[in-house]
Amino acid sequence: MSGGDTGVGGLLTARASASDKRRAFRAALASDRIARLPGAFNPLTARLIQEIGFEGVYVSGAVVAADLALPDIGLTTLTEVAMRAQQIARVTELPTLVDADTGFGEPMSAARTVTVLEDAGLAGLHLEDQVNPKRCGHLDGKAVVPTDEAVRRIRAAVAARRDQDFVICARTDAAGIEGIDAAVERAKAYAGAGADLIFTEALYTTADFERFRAAVDIPLLANMTEFGKSDLIDAGTLESIGYNAVIYPVTTLRLAMFAAEDGLREIAAQGTQKELLYRMQHRSRLYELLQYERYNDFDSGIFDFQLKGNQ
Repeated sequence: MSGGDTGVGGLLTARASASDKRRAFRAALASDRIARLPGAFNPLTARLIQEIGFEGVYVSGAVVAADLALPDIGLTTLTEVAMRAQQIARVTELPTLVDADTGFGEPMSAARTVTVLEDAGLAGLHLEDQVNPKRCGHLDGKAVVPTDEAVRRIRAAVAARRDQDFVICARTDAAGIEGIDAAVERAKAYAGAGADLIFTEALYTTADFERFRAAVDIPLLANMTEFGKSDLIDAGTLESIGYNAVIYPVTTLRLAMFAAEDGLREIAAQGTQKELLYRMQHRSRLYELLQYERYNDFDSGIFDFQLKGNQ
């Protein structure tokens, strides 16, 4: 048998259980440090997020839709989102928060969404108060449901939760439609319905984030997406304001797609990728992330044996 760690812990799946990750996420939200959750567009990206030292991973509904070449207008299904989120959560020791849109239907659908995503190993989800089907939170023309209807969604989700450490985050899109004061009142109602975390979508400035923080007394999540309505505020500033978590939902996909498009145009024009090699992840680095060596050790540990005596 070869040396080294021949077990599968942290290889085929993360060592940490879903319960471990949920407790870690709650602890992060209760700390005085902001939890940074970059979006992962695939499982390998989640592994990179973990290696670099972030506190969590985010799965964006917009990214799941874009991966299917669809716009973010509520076309994806619970099954599609749960499958991709499970694949991502499986490979990382970090807690994974997933975008569950409006809960994929009425309050009973929101309840089912919680059970499906719990079973998929997620640490938490967020539900928004947009009209179903929804649209991207940084586009104009959004509409929100009445507060009491959104409260029913949250209550249904909370009632369906089996693991009390599973985080239920309520997102409000009301600030850009009804104003910040109305969004604050919605956030308070959602907290009263049992939400653990409030996601304030499409605030504009640092002052807006400060105003929201001063008015709401449960953990808050900020969305630092590019090319949207919000100023790109650094994590240190958000932490000093008192925000508990920040997501970068589409950043890794945008970086990857820009590089892929640029490279493909180079090949189309030049007929070779030779001048692009310095911009590529090397094979050895990819193998390092994939833990090729550990897989080899595992295979050797299983199959490298000898029969003794007359066995």
